[in-house]
Amino acid sequence: MGKAIAIFNQKGGVGKTTTNINLAACLAIKGKKILILDIDPQGNTTSGVGISKKDLENTTHEILIEDDYDPKKAILSTGVENLDIIPASVQLAGAEVELIELAGREKRLKRAIDILKPEYDYIFIDCPPSLGILTINSLTAVDSVLIPIQCEFYALEGVSQLMSTIDIVKRNMNPDLEIEGVILSMFDGRTNLSIQVVEEVKKYFKEKVYTTVIPRNVRLAEAPSYGMPVIQYDPKSTGAMAYMEFADEFLNAEEDE
Repeated sequence: MGKAIAIFNQKGGVGKTTTNINLAACLAIKGKKILILDIDPQGNTTSGVGISKKDLENTTHEILIEDDYDPKKAILSTGVENLDIIPASVQLAGAEVELIELAGREKRLKRAIDILKPEYDYIFIDCPPSLGILTINSLTAVDSVLIPIQCEFYALEGVSQLMSTIDIVKRNMNPDLEIEGVILSMFDGRTNLSIQVVEEVKKYFKEKVYTTVIPRNVRLAEAPSYGMPVIQYDPKSTGAMAYMEFADEFLNAEEDE
């Protein structure tokens, strides 16, 4: 039985999608069977693995809205072996409104994830940068939350809100929800600020912070526009090597549990 993990921070631009695509791709290259589920209406994860968002008939939207929908119909393979995706569509933007009318609206995604879990080692969900019903669906459906935090001045702003959201879901809908870990991105070792942010985040999250930090890297920023994970786009770049190192640390932490 696989493990489902939401990659979530309600702050935008923290490296959520970058982490989703690149951690998933590195784990797939290491032989793990991985599914990415894109529930962010922006669909950046979908285009970041080279899938056009136009004319998709089976997406996360159908999983959320249609009763008794078979989620396996929405799975697409990517250009990386062992890595599949359920894409997002622009219609997801309206799903918040459509879900209001539906019974059990917070658990629509959970039903699909439970069907898909036996097929994969890990399922990663790319959440929208907000605290709406799409995010609540994700947090209700998963085993744990992976939190990306950017090494910048306002890094910890909003973290208490993020933690209280996780607590609310834990109390009301998903008592087994855990923090998987915290990954720091956009690290620049030349600045005191980056080093201070790492120390602050470690003070707050303690042993939940991964040792690996993801550096600022041009190749990481370029890869999505080519529809590739960085490990395919430029395997020797510092970004690719950092995500490979992160994948190793992630798997070691899983084995220790």
